[in-house]
Amino acid sequence: MKRYPQVSEKVVVVTGASTGIGRATARLLKGQGWRVFPTARNRTDLDLLRGEGFQPVELDLTDPDSVEYAANEVLELSQGVLGAVVNNAGYGQPGALEDLSRSAVRKQFEANVFGTLDFTNRFIPVFRTQKSGRIILVSSVVGRVVIPLMGAYCASKFALEAIGDELRMELGPAGISVSLIEPGPIKTNFRRRTVSEAARGLDMRNSAFSAHYDKELVDPERTYSRPTDIFKKPPEAVAKKILHALESKRPRARYPVTGAAWFGEFAARFLSARFKDWMLSSKVIGREVRAAGNASQD
Repeated sequence: MKRYPQVSEKVVVVTGASTGIGRATARLLKGQGWRVFPTARNRTDLDLLRGEGFQPVELDLTDPDSVEYAANEVLELSQGVLGAVVNNAGYGQPGALEDLSRSAVRKQFEANVFGTLDFTNRFIPVFRTQKSGRIILVSSVVGRVVIPLMGAYCASKFALEAIGDELRMELGPAGISVSLIEPGPIKTNFRRRTVSEAARGLDMRNSAFSAHYDKELVDPERTYSRPTDIFKKPPEAVAKKILHALESKRPRARYPVTGAAWFGEFAARFLSARFKDWMLSSKVIGREVRAAGNASQD
């Protein structure tokens, strides 16, 4: 395992720090002596972060001007010194691929892929000058295995995995570490935002999967159990992995978090595509297609 130089200054920017994994990471790193610049899109969230003693920065990854402004603001606040960037911001666009508008898929990639890479690239010259730096990309278990009716989100995370591998090869000789964090089910508000995104760019009524959408996406407050719930961990579990990737002399290339994520790692490497298709989709897609077929015969 390759050794990397420790960062010269414990200064880090953490994107998507309004809630969940980002907020937990910002708090943990601050408690470990890091100077943390958290980002958020919403002014209310920025005010809450200020109330916790942070110097937050406004950032919307889907807006190139916002990305440029935020990166410049971070470097101005840190006086041009930065030890690491933790790319956590993003969201999940639900829906069958056939039901998604082109703009919805584009927005998914703007946030999770293009904006994330653009933001990261703006700090690489600093890391090269320092001859040290850590880049963290918060991916997902679905960057390794696809789950039904979340194709755009899965595709964006597969792309992020490739970006992480490529950056690791390109930047390793310069002393810059790149790690991918791969959470499984985490106790956050991720589902609530997923439901809110469903209303934009997704045709839920004229779909073969309308019954699924009615059950899963109509009510953001609805709670129900899933088989993967037994694997759920709090966001602090992810934050601890991020801390290791930032401070270890031998950071790992990938950090699966939760049993589901470890299973995804195994499945991606050892299970056949046909078996994964059957295992992951038969109880969802098969049921929805059968329901649509029965409805068409009434």
